[in-house]
Amino acid sequence: MSLDTRDTDPRPGTGPERHTRELVRLEQVSKRFGDRTVLDRLDFSVDAGKHVTLIGPSGSGKTTILRLLMTLAKPDEGTITVDGRTLYPAPEKQVREIRKNIGMVFQQFNLFPNMSVLRNITEAPVTVLGMSKDAAEERARELLELVGLSEHLDKRPGQLSGGQQQRVAIARALAMRPQVLLLDEVTSALDPELVAGVLDVLRDIARSTDITMLCVTHEMNFARDISDQVLMFDSGRVIEAGPPEKIFSDPEHDRTREFLSAVL
Repeated sequence: MSLDTRDTDPRPGTGPERHTRELVRLEQVSKRFGDRTVLDRLDFSVDAGKHVTLIGPSGSGKTTILRLLMTLAKPDEGTITVDGRTLYPAPEKQVREIRKNIGMVFQQFNLFPNMSVLRNITEAPVTVLGMSKDAAEERARELLELVGLSEHLDKRPGQLSGGQQQRVAIARALAMRPQVLLLDEVTSALDPELVAGVLDVLRDIARSTDITMLCVTHEMNFARDISDQVLMFDSGRVIEAGPPEKIFSDPEHDRTREFLSAVL
C-alpha cells in the first residue's frame, strides 16, 4: 500500500519541494549528564524528505538527539530549529506547536493498555489536532492496512505480539502526520523472529511516503537499505557522514571501520 502524504497533508511545503528544504538543524548543541558530556557542540542538519540514520557505539549520544527533538530533554547549550522555527530555546507555546510536527517510535511500545488498537491510533489526532472522530478512524484504518494489522483494530495491546505492538506504535506516530519521524532502536525490545516484520514495515514507509526519517539503529542492513545519509557518532560528535554505500563499503575513519567490523 502506498501512503503518500503529499496529496493529503494540508501544511504548506509538504509537496515535492520539501526535498530541497532543510527541516531539522542542530547548532553547537551540547548535553551533559552530571560530569559526562553526551553531546559535544554538535552541528548537523536533515533535509526534508530524507532518511538519515545515526550509527555508533552505545553511549555516543544518538538517542539523546532524538530525545532533544521530542523535547523529552533540553540541551545545555546550542539551538535546535525545525522547519525554520526555533524549538530550543523558545517559549513553551511555540515548543508545543512545533512538537506536533514530530513523531517518535520508541524502543518500548508505550501503547495505552486499556484502549483498543484503533483508539490508540485515533486518540492523539482527536485530542491534540482536533480531528473529527470519523476522519481519525479513517486515517487509522489506512495506517493499520499499511502496517498489516487491519484485522486487529478492536484488540487490546496485550492481545498482540511484541512485533504487532510495535507496528501499532508506528501507525500511531504516523497518524499525527508528522513532518519528521524519529525511530529509536525500534527493534531492540523484540524477539529476533519478530524483527524482520517491523523492519519490512519501515522499509515500506520509507519507500512509499515522503516523510523525513531520523533513525537510530544497530540493524546495519536496514540502515543500508533505507538511508540517504549515514552519520557515524562517537563521543557526542559526528566523526564521519556520507551515503550508505560509502560509509559501509569504504569508511574513512578508523573508528568507523572498527565499529562496523564489530557489528557487521
